[in-house]
Amino acid sequence: MRIGFSVNNVPIRLSKERFEHISSRHPEMKDSISRILETLNNPDFVQRGDAGTHLAIKKFQKTPVTDKKFLVVVYKEVHLDDGFVLTAYYTTRPRNRVKL
Repeated sequence: MRIGFSVNNVPIRLSKERFEHISSRHPEMKDSISRILETLNNPDFVQRGDAGTHLAIKKFQKTPVTDKKFLVVVYKEVHLDDGFVLTAYYTTRPRNRVKL
């Protein structure tokens, strides 16, 4: 299990099971654990997601997909001392949502 920290300084868990789920649905993510943690720890910005989730977003100049993509890490803060990653994916342009 890996741990990152949200902008609210909440520890966010990335379990082995969750990462396997992410990389099975998004094969381009298979070597991206460090980028997921980097995005959690130091996002360019965070947006409010659906059902109480947050989206940490960071732009990378080179990705396994193409040049200049955003990595979106969807996570949930359960308590002030616990949270978890739901999914992560690359996108050309983040959706227009409320920024935190």
